[in-house]
Amino acid sequence: MHLSQNLFSGKRKYLVMFMLLSLIFVICAAFSTEDKDDFNFAKREVLLRKIGHELLLQSGDRTSRVLPVKKIGENEYQISFENELTFQPDSLVNLTKRVLAKDPLASDYIVNVLNCHNSSVAYGYSVSKSKKDDIVACLGRKQPKACYMINIKFKPTGINTTKSVYLVGGLSFLAFIGFIFLRSKSVKSRKVLPESQHTDLFTLGSVLFDAKNRKLIINDKTIDLTSTESRVLLIFASSPNEIIERSRLQKEIWEDDGVIVGRSLDMFISKLRKKLEIDPNIKIVVIRGKGYRLEVGD
Repeated sequence: MHLSQNLFSGKRKYLVMFMLLSLIFVICAAFSTEDKDDFNFAKREVLLRKIGHELLLQSGDRTSRVLPVKKIGENEYQISFENELTFQPDSLVNLTKRVLAKDPLASDYIVNVLNCHNSSVAYGYSVSKSKKDDIVACLGRKQPKACYMINIKFKPTGINTTKSVYLVGGLSFLAFIGFIFLRSKSVKSRKVLPESQHTDLFTLGSVLFDAKNRKLIINDKTIDLTSTESRVLLIFASSPNEIIERSRLQKEIWEDDGVIVGRSLDMFISKLRKKLEIDPNIKIVVIRGKGYRLEVGD
């Protein structure tokens, strides 16, 4: 029985170790994905700044600055300029398509050119992965020189979904590990008794202990046990050859009655010893400073 318990315990440890390693792998994968995403977004900001730079050149401005690109939403960015400028819608559309073609995550996006003073839309268009779904209007009309901001909103690419999957998966692993630990703790807290106890019968050497009927049986001889004697012997029979603390015996046998008397335990141990003398290989010995042990020989 102890061997099967050890094997079960070993398997449980391997299972927990496997799940911990899996959780670490999932977390590392999530961080790896996040690092890759951060790089792609940083690259996108560089490309957006390039759009601003080339737009200034097309406007004839070679000296003023493109202001830092701002992220104004989850998938939305804003390009702004130091000075006023003018632009051709045709050129802006071609410019964004050409530059953002280098961004693998920018297959679908909407561009709005806003007036700085009142945020009204001076020009806008939509670009899709499928060219037939592009929405581009008002080409060929040069926009007047003014202060403009360009907002570009990208279609979500599923990156956030991937992160959510990693997060949910990681939390699920963690919850499962917690369940295993709690369950193992619960199982451990229970008394692991011999299979014979399920039938209330214990084999102690050549003696058969019938816990339900409170009897000791050897060959054709039967010895009756009192209720308390049977309860004490049941604790010993559940853990033969193991030390049973004195405090445990007192607690489990007499605490429910509200009274714990040390001499009562000694008395019942003494009575049990006499009744177990029918088999010289069975002894209840005192372990000084610790408690008692039921020794069952071959």
